Parts: sequence; C-alpha cells; structure tokens
Amino acid sequence: MFNPDLKKMLENVNSRYSLVIGTAKRAREIREEAIEKEEQIDEKTVSLAIEEICDGKYVIEEPDELKK
Repeated sequence: MFNPDLKKMLENVNSRYSLVIGTAKRAREIREEAIEKEEQIDEKTVSLAIEEICDGKYVIEEPDELKK
C-alpha cells in the first residue's frame, strides 16, 4: 500500500485542499499524455502524481490570495 508522507507534501502548499486539487490535476495530465503517446500506464495516475509531488518534480501553484 502506498503511504506518502503528508507532512512533506504539505510543506509547499497552504492547505490540503490545494494538495488534493493539484494532485488530481497532475493525474489528469499524466493520463492525457499517455493517451496522446498511446502508452499504457501500469500504475494508477494518482500514485504517479503523488510521487512527482513528493520528489519535487511537480510544484503546485496557488493563487496569490491563498498564499497569505
């Protein structure tokens, strides 16, 4: 079972909501890229997105009003 470190993931975002939305957005991007390239993905796209966020390969951008 995949258990990412939530504290590490929340270091660069202000809320869990932003983390969830950012993760879902990246997961959709991964899926769409695989469809365009006609590749098959063996892992779940959400798991891939979480790994990218934990590794710092994907940064969640938040609107300025949420960065307070």
